[in-house]
Parts: sequence; C-alpha cells; structure tokens
Amino acid sequence: MFPAEASFAGADAAMLPPFFVGSMWQSAPGGGAAALSEEDEVAAAAAAEAAHDRAVAATRNHREAEKRRRERIKSHLDRLRAVLACDPKIDKATLLAKAVERVRELKQRMAGVVGEAAAPASHLFPTEHDEIVVLASGGGAGGAAAVFEASLCCDDRSDLLPGLIDTLRALRLRTLRAEMATLGGRVRNVLVLARDAGSAGHDDDDYAASSEDGGADFLKEALRALVERQGAAAGDRPKRRRVADMNMQAAA
Repeated sequence: MFPAEASFAGADAAMLPPFFVGSMWQSAPGGGAAALSEEDEVAAAAAAEAAHDRAVAATRNHREAEKRRRERIKSHLDRLRAVLACDPKIDKATLLAKAVERVRELKQRMAGVVGEAAAPASHLFPTEHDEIVVLASGGGAGGAAAVFEASLCCDDRSDLLPGLIDTLRALRLRTLRAEMATLGGRVRNVLVLARDAGSAGHDDDDYAASSEDGGADFLKEALRALVERQGAAAGDRPKRRRVADMNMQAAA
C-alpha cells in the first residue's frame, strides 16, 4: 500500500512543474521569513537614500554659503582697494597691511584733534605784556599765496581794530581766520592772513624786498608800529579807569 502511494506521489511529482513542486514540499514558515526580509531591505534602502539626499543637500547648502562668504570678502577687499587707491592686482596681505596702517594714522589724527579740542585755549588769552608773533606758514613762491599766522597782544583800545584793518589793507593781506579774546582790559588777536604773490609789486621798496622772504618780518614791524602808536595815543587810560573805579566805590 505504501509503495503504491509513494510511486503515485513520485509520478505526480514528475508531472508537476519544478517551482510548484518546490513550493508544495517546502514549509510555510520559510516563505514568510523571506517576505519579511525583503520588506526590511526595501525600508533600509529607502532610509539610506533619504540619508544620502540629506547629505547631498547639506553639502550643497555649505557650498553655497561658502560661495556667498567668499563673494562678501571679495567685495570688502575691492572696497578697501578703492578707498586706499591701491592697485587692483595687489595681494590681500599687502592690502590688509595698508588698511591697518591707514586706520592707525586716522586714529592718531583723531587723537590730535580731540586733544586740541579738549585742551584749554590758554594760548588765546591775553597776557600782561605786549606780544607780537608772526609765523610764515607757506607759499610766497611760484605764484602761490603766502600765508601768515599773526598773534597780537596789547591793551584793548577802541581804535585798535580800525588801525589793524588799515594796516592789513595797506599790506594787501586778506584775513582767512580771526580769533579775539579780551581779559582785564587786554586783548589778543590771532589772525591767519594770506597774500597773493601778485601783490608783491608794491610801490614801497622795503615791501618789495621783504616779499622775497615771505614778508613775515615786515608784517611784524608793521604790527609793532601799530601797537606803539595806539599805546602812545591812549596813555592816560589807566588813570581814567582808576577814577571810574573810585566813583563806583563812592556811589556804593
């Protein structure tokens, strides 16, 4: 009985296709495990692809950010070249060194300006002694303008300014800047004056000769004559001031 069934089974098995026979004689749990493993592989492949996409996106973003950073640095360097008036082909190290040097120079200038602004203007206050100082700041040759800085300290007189204006007009000097301070009946005038080189053709021989060295000595002598003339003309002013003070005390 058993051999017949076995032979029948063998005959049927020989007539069936190989894939059908293999699936019929294999156990059912083996096929389920294969299906689960395929799903895991698909999920793992999808996760790996997503991670790859994220890595590619991060790399692309980093590359774009680096490109923007380089462009920003390049624009700053081009601006520095334009400000410092440097050669466009100058290297970055030399350009940065020039920029640092320029910043230091500007800081020194700013410190000097702040120091001058913060310092008391003691040089402008008049003193008890007459003082005349004339300094030549430049010019006087090749058709340029001669510039002088004159400081005049003396008694405060009502006719001092008109006399000073007449003196400067006679010397053909124009005032670029003027500062004046008065204290206790004394006055100090600080003037920055300019004279065109074409005005050297003055009728006075002394003035023409003095134009060769800038005219500083000639201007100083003219201011000294002005101070002495004003002092001689108003020599009794201190007496009038004392009389006025006594009258004020008596009235009090």
